[in-house]
Amino acid sequence: MEGDTPEISVESNPEPSTQESSPTSELKTILQRSVKRTRELFADDQENIYAVPLEEQASQRVKLQSKIYDEFREVEILPYPLLQRQKEQLAKKKAAKGGSAGSENTGAGTDDSGVEKILDGMPKKTQQQQQSSALVKHKPTVHNPFPDAPGGSSSLVRRPVAKAVRPDWHAPWKLMRVISGHQGWVRSVAVEPGNTWFATGAGDRIIKIWDLASGRLRLSLTGHIGQVRGLAVSPRHPYLFSAGDDKMVKCWDLETNKVIRHYHGHLSGVYALALHPTLDVLVTSGRDATARVWDMRTKQAVHVLAGHTGTVSAVRCQEADPQVITSSMDSTVRLWDLAAGKTMTTLTHHKKSVRALTIHPTEFTFATASPDNIKQWKCPEGQFMRNFEGPGGVTGGGGIVNALAVNADNVMFSGADNGAMGFWDWKSGYQFQRLDSLVQPGSLESEAGIFCAEFDKTGLRLITGEADKTIKIWKEDDQATPETHPLDWKPSLVKKRY
Repeated sequence: MEGDTPEISVESNPEPSTQESSPTSELKTILQRSVKRTRELFADDQENIYAVPLEEQASQRVKLQSKIYDEFREVEILPYPLLQRQKEQLAKKKAAKGGSAGSENTGAGTDDSGVEKILDGMPKKTQQQQQSSALVKHKPTVHNPFPDAPGGSSSLVRRPVAKAVRPDWHAPWKLMRVISGHQGWVRSVAVEPGNTWFATGAGDRIIKIWDLASGRLRLSLTGHIGQVRGLAVSPRHPYLFSAGDDKMVKCWDLETNKVIRHYHGHLSGVYALALHPTLDVLVTSGRDATARVWDMRTKQAVHVLAGHTGTVSAVRCQEADPQVITSSMDSTVRLWDLAAGKTMTTLTHHKKSVRALTIHPTEFTFATASPDNIKQWKCPEGQFMRNFEGPGGVTGGGGIVNALAVNADNVMFSGADNGAMGFWDWKSGYQFQRLDSLVQPGSLESEAGIFCAEFDKTGLRLITGEADKTIKIWKEDDQATPETHPLDWKPSLVKKRY
């Protein structure tokens, strides 16, 4: 019939043919034969395949011995309490081995048998070797509470007894010269590196340069419109830097006596400045609670040292870290990392505003002054060393210390706003002399304040700027001897730690 499609028959094969599985079975047979032949070929090494060769055991022994010697040679002799504890533990282990739990303890100890063998194989030091090596190590100077312990104790020691340092004898200081010329409070002073002249800045907005030997006026520099609070003379350039309440920081060329650079950036009056001894860097600080680091040549601000919450009253620079030290009226002292521009350490020992700061010219120490006391610190961590305390308060008169200075002969000077002057021995903190500044004739008694002070480069002259608009130069008494001016020192057992 037309339209009918032819039928296509499809034969089904429900049972799988056995021919398809024959290659798989042959492959399995071949793999089994190869595994069997490989096992027969390496039958001798199959037993020791997980064993460590003898050379490896020797190298492991040497490695462990050197590691133990490197890490534990300093503590071979344990402190006395630990030795007693070890003896008790050994006694307990021996008692436990004799009991019913002895088998369990021995089974647990077999895990570390390899390490124990290596430890037992290490050469033991003789008593003579221990004594000879002990002579090389540094022994503690504190009292040993366990004298019967072999080698002493380093963990439990008593605090060393505080001993009062006997001060050195220093000649008393006396007034040498009074220089008048300013029409305002003398707020800053700086000595030239050649020690031939010094500069002063005052509230009359004038910078005056004086001859150090004769005290005569050499030069007057005008340019500030506020009182000059900071001065610094560069030891490597013919430059004089000044800063004042007018927010200006100026660089004067001493060859032409003119201003050649201005450093703009402070938001309020600039109270202090300092020059880095080796880098062409200037650091200024002021009432905006910041210290700013300037590139001397390009006038660019390298860092803004922020962190204080009050007026930064003083700043000092030195070669080694901390290269910048600042004191603030927020009663803190900060040590700065000059490379990172961040605070290294914050000293919070003072209770009132810190108005003065000085660095020792030869030692790695510095001192800060506050109405509560004068403190001495050790660099670079800012470790507290001692307090400077006079018989009648900080300066003997109870005034606020505005000026600090120290020379290479370990004589530190402190000047207060009421005219009280203190001369201290740097190493002991003893005040060997106290004076009251004399006001200029015609001035009020309240104008006896001291605002700035600095020793000359020899340390034999002290220059102070005072509130009676005068500059006073002090020197040591040449006629004084230890017999004529004996040291009246009485050690005190009461010492403040902070």
